[in-house]
Amino acid sequence: MKNDKLNPFKNLNKDIPASIVVFLVALPLCLGIALASGAPLFSGLIAGIIGGIVVGALSGSPLGVSGPAAGLAVIVLNAITDLGGFEVFLVAVILAGIIQLVMGFLKAGIIAYYFPTSVIYGMLAGIGILIFFKQIPHAFGYDKDPEGDFEFMQMDNENTFSELFNMVDYINPGVMIITAVSLIILIGWQSKFIQKVKYLALIPGPLLAVTAGITLNLIFESQPGLTISADHLVKLPVAETASDFLNNFTTPDFSALANPQVYITAIIIAVVASLETLLCVEASDKQDPRKRMTPTNRELKAQGIGNIISGFIGGLPITQVIVRSSANTQAGGLTKASAIIHGFLILISVITIPFVLNLIPLATLAAILFVVGFKLAKPALFKKMYRDGLGQFLPFLVTVIGIIFTDLLMGIALGLVVAVFIILLNNLRLPFRMEQEILDDRELITIEMSQSVTFLNKAAVMTTLNNLPDDCKVVIDARKTQFVHHDIIEIIEDFQINAENRGIEVELIELSKDKEIRKYNNMEVID
Repeated sequence: MKNDKLNPFKNLNKDIPASIVVFLVALPLCLGIALASGAPLFSGLIAGIIGGIVVGALSGSPLGVSGPAAGLAVIVLNAITDLGGFEVFLVAVILAGIIQLVMGFLKAGIIAYYFPTSVIYGMLAGIGILIFFKQIPHAFGYDKDPEGDFEFMQMDNENTFSELFNMVDYINPGVMIITAVSLIILIGWQSKFIQKVKYLALIPGPLLAVTAGITLNLIFESQPGLTISADHLVKLPVAETASDFLNNFTTPDFSALANPQVYITAIIIAVVASLETLLCVEASDKQDPRKRMTPTNRELKAQGIGNIISGFIGGLPITQVIVRSSANTQAGGLTKASAIIHGFLILISVITIPFVLNLIPLATLAAILFVVGFKLAKPALFKKMYRDGLGQFLPFLVTVIGIIFTDLLMGIALGLVVAVFIILLNNLRLPFRMEQEILDDRELITIEMSQSVTFLNKAAVMTTLNNLPDDCKVVIDARKTQFVHHDIIEIIEDFQINAENRGIEVELIELSKDKEIRKYNNMEVID
């Protein structure tokens, strides 16, 4: 496919419908994350707008969408309390943006390439399952835990699973009907029949589902038993005048620059936000059907500029976020135009039609997220990872379970630990290939070293050499080896000295300086 076909201005027929879907998903998440963070609701919307328009324009990610992140909610909540106010916290957001900008220029984005694929896929599946479980209460009419809370232990002192039992006493028939109708529309709109009809295929299914949800909500207002309370609807701040709208913006208190705690908070935000962004970049690139690669250093710079601006006008910290990015991909977005347009949609809707948006039932948005969650955690993905072997499946599964029962970063950390352990285990077991045969009534043992033999292989090499039988001949063949660690050379040297006492003849093949070997004391090299 030619690059001009991916020009943002030439793919609006795909990007505009995708941006509407992302907008519908992002709106309640921006508000919910602000609520979970203990910040003004409008601060979440500001972060969503800046993340879409500014970061979207500066980023090199074709499908990534930025905005306020659930993973930072606890950090933000504690920081606002510890620093003594939201205005002081905004200074930390600005400083965090500056740190991210510097990280981008220092090329720290390379960190993204060190996350195993199994862990990235585990992150996608874990988030998908978590989204699904978190939306079930909203789908039945129990909305005590706000949208955007993606941790196992919730703000309402419940957890993901105990909340499912609590909702039984609060089931609302009207909400359930809206959920069911929304799901039927969303699933039906993806059918081949609808997609073949051109004028129908142009209408985004989520937009139709939202329209149906608003219509049913208005109808149910006059139906006792089906009426939906305000708790089950989107809660967008409504400004009566231009002055009221401008009052929603908050300016930072720069006198806080004298407070050392502000700098500590800024470093924490910068590190966590950058890590979440880089993880999401890897995940969104994996989901991209065209397998384009996001320039990670440019992404850090874009995020840094976004956070600087967000901090100046009263917004939450920004990261690239997996839920919105996945929704963008699944909705058919092709370029970063969809992320930028979604930011403009938030801005325009907040100014012009907040009262209409406040008629949207959370049940409809739950239905949209059900579809997103299912696509992220398809059974086919689990089957694929299992077929790839335990070395891939175990880190994948641990990451999924960790995310469900802790939070995003902890789940990824657990998956990384398992992935590293498997690498260490493989290094211990596979530093070489050994063959044994009898030649002239004497046992000949050939040890063919692998391409790279590091200090991680010390135990395996030492154990193997020490267990060789006396009076044999040993050939250590390094013709296929590119690198041998200094520690391994020392082990071979020591073995050579000990071999004389055991009657073992040692022959070394092609161990040379270009393989990073520093010591050769009395070692015989045969070329």
